[in-house]
Amino acid sequence: MSDDILEIDEHDENAYRMDKDTAAALLDAVEAGDSALLDELFEPYHAADIADFIEQIDSSDRKALIALWSGGIDGEILSELAESVREEVIDYLAPEALADAVRDMDSDDVVDLVEFLDKPEQDAILNALGDADRVAVEKALSYPEYSAGRLMQREVVMGPEHWTVGDAIDFLRSQEELPDEFYHMILVDARLKPVGQVTLGKLLGSARATKLTDLKEESFRTIRVTQPEGDVAYAFNQYHLISAPVVDEDDRLVGVITIDDAMIVLDEEAEEDILRLAGVGEGTLSDRVMETTKQRLPWLAVNLVTAIFASLVISQFEATIAQFVALAVLMPIVASMGGNAGTQTLTVAVRAIATRNLTSSNVWRVVRREVMVGLINGIIFAVIMGLVGVVWFSSPMLGLVIAVAMVINLVIAGLAGILVPVTLEKVGVDPALASGAFVTTVTDVVGFFAFLGLAAMVLL
Repeated sequence: MSDDILEIDEHDENAYRMDKDTAAALLDAVEAGDSALLDELFEPYHAADIADFIEQIDSSDRKALIALWSGGIDGEILSELAESVREEVIDYLAPEALADAVRDMDSDDVVDLVEFLDKPEQDAILNALGDADRVAVEKALSYPEYSAGRLMQREVVMGPEHWTVGDAIDFLRSQEELPDEFYHMILVDARLKPVGQVTLGKLLGSARATKLTDLKEESFRTIRVTQPEGDVAYAFNQYHLISAPVVDEDDRLVGVITIDDAMIVLDEEAEEDILRLAGVGEGTLSDRVMETTKQRLPWLAVNLVTAIFASLVISQFEATIAQFVALAVLMPIVASMGGNAGTQTLTVAVRAIATRNLTSSNVWRVVRREVMVGLINGIIFAVIMGLVGVVWFSSPMLGLVIAVAMVINLVIAGLAGILVPVTLEKVGVDPALASGAFVTTVTDVVGFFAFLGLAAMVLL
């Protein structure tokens, strides 16, 4: 059995994640074929914790677990799994178990479950749904990927704008089924156009005779069904929304997006930016070796090309380096400091672009700030490295060369860290995906050229 199991601080009484002993006991139960013990051990845990456990065991243990406990896998667990593991688990599930798992899910959760699956897995899940639910999911899948139409749930609590609080409460009590999670009653006109919404708190805390229009939220806004989900998440975060109605091209209500779905998008976009900045794609710890290799190989190849380009710059100063071996010792410091400074600025810039804090109206102010930061840091480290050059190699001129090169490279690093992602974003290229290679190339080339070029002029 696999040793890759979850572990937390055993002394943390507030920990919710699965401890090492429970994880080991679960694997033992799988090996023993004890389905009842699996039920008992999994019972206290949230679906997200069970999904974490399923993700972190190896594929053979996962297959054995699903075969033994297929009836315990519900839609909530499936929706918490990473996409690559989810596909594997769906393949292992019997059609009846899969049908039971998805039957009670909200439409947005079903869409999230099936939208990136292959056609056979999609059909298996859609065939498990009732006619009405299947039509709703297929309609959602007809909207563009990563749009509000894919994100919304079609189960909506709405009422006409002329209702009173009493009318709304009586309506809610008369419904056999309500969405698992909702925060507002959406008010609509005769054309099903949303005109406002009332929070459940105000609804329950007001007199029955109160008109719903008197309780409408000031922050009410609608979302177009084709709006990119990144814009949706930004609106929720920017305007502190809890839920928002989704409308079609005729402004008619077609669904609602709740804060939990919007926050998932924000989290995914932040994680995606971090992974792309590191050049590792969108992989997870559950990906197979070849999948991970394919994700990382292209950017390693790009880095190789940029490294060769930097080496070509160094090769132009072979004679200088041959005369002053100390240059070979010190030149990586200049490039490394520039690369780190550029990465610092780049990370802040990419995140600011993603959150829309860096715009055309303030970009030059930010550029000036980063240049000044680079200049000040450059001067500080120039003094340090100048002293190192004097003490280490007994050469005041060498100290001066590395000091000046340090200032130049840190200033350029600040400029590149801002201007490269801004330029890429303007031309329609994801700055998180491509900025790192460009900034590294700039700082390496400028660092080597400034240091070795100054050395060639001053020391020869």
